[in-house]
Amino acid sequence: MATTSLWSTLLLTKGTLVYSTVLVFIGGALMGSSRLCGSPEMIIVGRFITGIHSGISLSVVPMYLGEIAPKNLRGFLGLVPSIFICIGVFMAQILGLHELLGKEEYWPLFLSLVVVPTFFQLLLLPWFPESPRYLLIEKRNIHATITALKWYRRKSNIQAEVEEMQEEQRSLCSVQTLSVLELLRDRSVRWQVLTVMVVNAGMQLSGIDAIWFYTNDIFENSGIPPSQIQYTTVGTGAIEVIAGLVGCFTIERVGRRPLMIGGFTFMGICCAGITLSLILQVHMPFMHYISVACVVGIIAGFCIGPAGVPFLMTGELFKQSHRPAAFIVGGSLNWMSNFLVGFIFPFLQMSAGAFCYLVFFGVSMGVAAYVYYFIPETRNKTFVEISQMFCSKDNAMEIHALGVSAHSSKMNGYGTLEEDLEK
Repeated sequence: MATTSLWSTLLLTKGTLVYSTVLVFIGGALMGSSRLCGSPEMIIVGRFITGIHSGISLSVVPMYLGEIAPKNLRGFLGLVPSIFICIGVFMAQILGLHELLGKEEYWPLFLSLVVVPTFFQLLLLPWFPESPRYLLIEKRNIHATITALKWYRRKSNIQAEVEEMQEEQRSLCSVQTLSVLELLRDRSVRWQVLTVMVVNAGMQLSGIDAIWFYTNDIFENSGIPPSQIQYTTVGTGAIEVIAGLVGCFTIERVGRRPLMIGGFTFMGICCAGITLSLILQVHMPFMHYISVACVVGIIAGFCIGPAGVPFLMTGELFKQSHRPAAFIVGGSLNWMSNFLVGFIFPFLQMSAGAFCYLVFFGVSMGVAAYVYYFIPETRNKTFVEISQMFCSKDNAMEIHALGVSAHSSKMNGYGTLEEDLEK
C-alpha cells in the first residue's frame, strides 16, 4: 500500500520525468561500455534499467499531456507520444542497418544512443510549468494555475478552463490521490477500470508484439531473401510513422472509438490473412506477398489507433484523484501482456503453426466489440462530462439488473419489486 501511494504521488508531478532521466544515463553508460569491459551482462542490466524508465514515461507523459491540453486538442496531443515512438523505432531501424551501426562491434555504441534524446529532454523539460490541473486540484494554488495556463495558452481565454477545473474539484469526494487498491475497490469507477484493463491488455495481446519481435522470421518464412529483410523491416518502420500521423491528425475529427474499432478490426482481419497465406503459399507462390502485406497491415492498423488511444483513454476516463492509480493499472497490464506475448509466441508458433495468428484474431475482434458496445465517445468532452457518462451507463446497468431480477421473481411465483417493497 505504501509503495502504491508513493508511486501515485510521483506520477502526479512533472519532476518524475526529469528525475527518471538518470536511469537512462546509467543504462546507456552500462550498455556503451559493455564491450570495453568485456561484460555482455552489462547490456542486460542496462536494458533492464532503461526499460524501467520506459515504463515510467509511458504512464507519466500521456497523463501530463492530457492534463495540459485543451479539450479540443487532447486527442491530438495524446497521440503525439506514439508518433515519436514510431519515429524512434524508424530511426533505430535505419541506424541498425548493416551498412551503418548494425555490425557486431558497433552494437554497444548503438544501444548507448538512448542518452541523446534524454539529454535534450533534461535540458528543455525543467523550463515547462507543472500541470495546471494538478496545481489547482491537488495543490489548491490558483495563482500558479493561472500562471501555468497563461504560459500554455498564451492569448487564449483561460477563464472557462479554470471554471471547468474548479467544477472537477468540487465533484471530487476527496482531493487525496487514491492508491491502486482503493481504485479497484471503488465501485463508482468499475466500468472505467474494466475499460482500462481491456484496452491496455488488448493492445499487446492483439499480436503486435509477436509481429515486432519476430518480423524477420515472418519475412523469412514468407520467402524474402535474408539479405533484403533488413530493408523490408525499415519499410515497415516508415509505414508505422505514416499510419501514426494519420491517426494523430484525424482523431479530433472522427473520434476515439472509430480509430480503436477500425484499428483492432483491421488487425484481426490481417491476422486471419497471415494464417490463410501461410497455409496456401505452398500451392500459391504469390501468397508470400499477401503474408508480407498482412504484416504491414497489422502494423498500420495498430499505429492508427490502438498504439496511442489506450493511453489517452486512461487519462480521459478518470478524475484527478483516480488518474495516477489508473495509469499504474493500465501500464502494468500493458507491460505484463507485452512480456507474455513475447515469451509464449515461439511456443505457440511451434504447437499451432500458422493457426497461432487466429488467437490474435480473436483478441483483436473481441476488443473491437467491447469498444463498440461499452465505451462512449469522449471527443471534446470535459473530464467531469466523461465521468457522468460512465455513471449513467453504470446506473442503466443496475436498473436493467433490477428489472431482470424482478421479472425472474415474478416468473418464480414471487411478487414484483414494488410489491415486495410494499410488504
